Amino acid sequence: MNARSLLLAVLLGLPAVASAHKASDAYLTLAVDGSTVTQRLDVALRDLDRDLVLDTDNDGLLQWREVIGRWSEIDRVTADGLALSADGAPCTAGPAGPPALETHSDGRHAVVTRTWRCAGAVHQLDADYRLFARTDPTHRGIVRWSDGPRSGTAVLVPDAGPRVLVDGAAPTGGWLSLFREGVHHILIGTDHVLFLLTLLLPAVLVRTPPGWAGARAWRPVLAEVVQVVTAFTVAHSITLGLAVFGVVDPPSRWIESLIAASVVLAAVNNLVPVVRHGRWKLTFLFGLVHGFGFAGALKALGLADGLLAQSLLAFNLGVEAGQFAIVALFLPLAWALRDTLVYRRGLLPAASVSIALLAAAWLAERALDLSLLPSA
Repeated sequence: MNARSLLLAVLLGLPAVASAHKASDAYLTLAVDGSTVTQRLDVALRDLDRDLVLDTDNDGLLQWREVIGRWSEIDRVTADGLALSADGAPCTAGPAGPPALETHSDGRHAVVTRTWRCAGAVHQLDADYRLFARTDPTHRGIVRWSDGPRSGTAVLVPDAGPRVLVDGAAPTGGWLSLFREGVHHILIGTDHVLFLLTLLLPAVLVRTPPGWAGARAWRPVLAEVVQVVTAFTVAHSITLGLAVFGVVDPPSRWIESLIAASVVLAAVNNLVPVVRHGRWKLTFLFGLVHGFGFAGALKALGLADGLLAQSLLAFNLGVEAGQFAIVALFLPLAWALRDTLVYRRGLLPAASVSIALLAAAWLAERALDLSLLPSA
């Protein structure tokens, strides 16, 4: 596959992927007390609906009667999705507690509680997480565990094998896990990715009276990309920190709507250039909004107060690593194709229109609580 075909596939394929997928997270709490482990697992109803088809009347709305009528299957799916072992010996899962629902920033979740019995006092607790391993490879289990005065967080990948959560012989560190979660979050966060790509699309071009033309020198292109990416990084780091430390906490619905609006405006600016110079200023403004979006994922981990700073650093470095990977992949391809009519008159306008329309649908969904796009 040549550079033209590869870039075309990437740009025109992203909207289709974005319209069919939302980030999938489950929230797992494990409390160790001697030889017992108390579990609470919050699983998104949209994920359960995808696998179990809870919406029996197909009206796009999940009613309590539809959920409670399938609770035994929800119990089975969640029971099959998690196994615990203590000091090398499997723990035994007790029956599920009473059905309940909880609302998180990413929608309503079924709450499944149960108590695990282990052979003896737990010194090392391992979790083998398999929930949605076959149906959603991007799914993650966000874990908060406690064992007396000790506590911690982790991010579990389905079918990755047993993961040590509690180890009485050594401190359990989650820095690498948070770094990986930062990378994961931006790579599956299609609104963030499309915003970044929309900014990069015209970076290899210059505006002339007849229209777009390929840039002649790479240094000005690189300088603008560095400006734009740095502005985005600094801006979202500021609001990410403010939100995580509780200084500012705007409603998630507003933030998600504004993120969608930022993608629309960035894409439209490629079609009708209003901001031609100093695009980094506009990027900085929109980056402040995206930072609040990143914060939602990090705050969902329920981090301990004493670990906020190092957790914030690890997660943010992961976001930057993922962002760098996107730029490093896209920019050389765009540079190679900048002089072609396919890029200037085909790819740039087609991708910008597609992204603008998709983001407009996101905006309507998020602001007006509608369902316009197909779900996975």
